Amino acid sequence: MEMPPDVGKLAHEVITALIANRLTIATAESCTGGLIAGALTSVAGSSEAVYGGFVTYANEAKIAMVGVPFALLHEFGAVSKEVALAMAEGALGAAGTHIALAVTGIAGPGGGSADKPVGLVHFAVATGEQTRHLKKSFDPNWSREQIRHASVVEALKLVKKSIS
Repeated sequence: MEMPPDVGKLAHEVITALIANRLTIATAESCTGGLIAGALTSVAGSSEAVYGGFVTYANEAKIAMVGVPFALLHEFGAVSKEVALAMAEGALGAAGTHIALAVTGIAGPGGGSADKPVGLVHFAVATGEQTRHLKKSFDPNWSREQIRHASVVEALKLVKKSIS
């Protein structure tokens, strides 16, 4: 599937800003399954800024790869502000980068509930100074791919905002 033009443009802008500011980034992705790292590394020269990514789809991967505490997963669930923040901070520590981005959500078509419907996505960006959170509720009638691609766009916008 070809990336929508806005994803490629945003990825290029993010990479340009990272390089200009001599910053590095790592991703911790659940519902996007590596699409954000893929978008970033599709930009020529991205190796100057991209450390890599953790695809932490399963709860066990969140714990093992980026150190999300089991207690947070148990209390709040994988799709939560608390887990997104822990994923970003854990990826920052594990990768030793300047910035880490985390995404966890419900892309559907199943898996949603009244409290956490399909389309709910939590984003977090961690830097040494702060960790920012963003919660988005995409249209639950969208396809899985539409929700995942919209999540990539929002994630890249959040990183771009965090750099400037």
